[in-house]
Amino acid sequence: MTGQQESTADETAIPVVEMRRPRWGDPARVTELPAAAAALAGDAAEDRGVAPEAVTPPAPTLPSAVRADLEALVGAQHVVGSDDARIQHTRGYSTPDLLRLRNGDASDAPDVVIYPVDHDEVVRILQICAEAKVAVVPFTGGTSVVGGLTPDRAGFDGVVSLDLRRLDRLVEIDEISRIATLQAGLRGSAAESLLREQGWTLGHFPQSYEGAGIGGYAATRSAGQSSAGFGRFDEMVEGIVLATPRGTIEVGSAPRSAAGPDLRQLILGSEGAFGVITSVRVRVRPAPKTRIFDGWRFASFADGATALRRLAQDGPLPTVIRLSDEVETAINLADPAQLGGDSTGCLVVTGYEGEEREVLRRRDAASEVLVDAGGTALGAGPGESWRTGRFAGPYLRDPLLDAGVLVETLETVTYWSKLHELRASVTAAITDTLTGAGSGASGPNVTASGTPPLVMCHVSHVYSSGASLYFTVVAPFGADPIAEWAAAKTAANDAIRAAGASITHHHAIGRDHRDAYHDEIGPLALEALRAVKAAVDPDGICNPGILI
Repeated sequence: MTGQQESTADETAIPVVEMRRPRWGDPARVTELPAAAAALAGDAAEDRGVAPEAVTPPAPTLPSAVRADLEALVGAQHVVGSDDARIQHTRGYSTPDLLRLRNGDASDAPDVVIYPVDHDEVVRILQICAEAKVAVVPFTGGTSVVGGLTPDRAGFDGVVSLDLRRLDRLVEIDEISRIATLQAGLRGSAAESLLREQGWTLGHFPQSYEGAGIGGYAATRSAGQSSAGFGRFDEMVEGIVLATPRGTIEVGSAPRSAAGPDLRQLILGSEGAFGVITSVRVRVRPAPKTRIFDGWRFASFADGATALRRLAQDGPLPTVIRLSDEVETAINLADPAQLGGDSTGCLVVTGYEGEEREVLRRRDAASEVLVDAGGTALGAGPGESWRTGRFAGPYLRDPLLDAGVLVETLETVTYWSKLHELRASVTAAITDTLTGAGSGASGPNVTASGTPPLVMCHVSHVYSSGASLYFTVVAPFGADPIAEWAAAKTAANDAIRAAGASITHHHAIGRDHRDAYHDEIGPLALEALRAVKAAVDPDGICNPGILI
């Protein structure tokens, strides 16, 4: 192999960022559009929308007696009803969420934001709110992209955002068992920094890493870039503590057990509908001493997918593995010459982390498979470029929206045998809808330019039996971009279900996927979930309308 480059930088260099809706990330960071993105924007005048400080949320409906009880519990300074606090806890970070706020719509704002300090306070808050018929929305990083922070208000006397940021401790590390106990309010980057100080890593780096929190990771079954080597977050969880209006549930007394169904899996992915996750016990591993990222060129997406399947099924698996389709490769690769002199094809990124000897062994063995599958080694340049620029990606959405360009994502997961059919059908559904082929009953859905959208796709999570597909959609605004995307997302969801794939791999259900999820699991399974909610949350105050 040529161009070997060992990476020593790590994600602890990324600080905890106090993001300011409706924009992503560090408010002081200025992002300029790359040439390809600027071309999509054209000459449109910049429009940053209504400034958040100029947005007025609706009058709160929380009864004063309930607020007084909450203040008596946690202290008046930890129950905040300012317009700014309410707006900064309104909805999540999907493009429709942001567009509504940019339009001055804060109609889903909570009445107050409450900041408990420990698990017992969380339980008592839930009890107070259940007695008063007040809905409670758990909040860690607030980065949901599926409507997971927008509860149904109907039938409730108020809505409280329960912000867990004061539950921010690394409680302990069991170095013998390699397990760490983390409170749910810890942001992902803070948790990683605390672990690295003692020589450990969680190794969970989703693209929302700059904003997301530990509780959100668990509540949504988050998946990070290193899932091939370390697993999704739900696979890392050994134990979990859930606060409910009826008390505490704590599960996970051993690594594996035959003592009935694994109730950890019932809480993981529950999105606050069953209660509030307050802490987790997770597997950790020694911080890697060696990190190597490589780039590979394949002639087509199909060839690259075959190579990934061989590694997933027969090994050895890199820690990180990702395949971009032809469109995404062309758009995202800063220098087309990095494809080895051929401007066509698809980019595969592989990453290896751990002890040097083991990293080099896996890298050499995986490289043999990739060469045999038709891959061309590109050296470390493209791999390192992807690794170091990955967390900058979300910053591009804001200037694109400013320029009148819609950009949104969706993802799914299926078996290898259905992968290409699924990619084609979802791409066609989005393209047809946003170019007007689906107009009529779907509502206004023609782009401003009348040209087809740019639909990119990649694989970033692989398993022996299948893989995820992650789509990024870019199109000029039409007359009503929120309605246009709703029509496209519905068409994509229909295509996903028609192909027999899952409605989500790691973005969770929220409100946006709820109907498709119910179709996916069927009425009897849905009845079982409703029975669980009725047992732990009989008054239905926990994130109502989300998931169920």
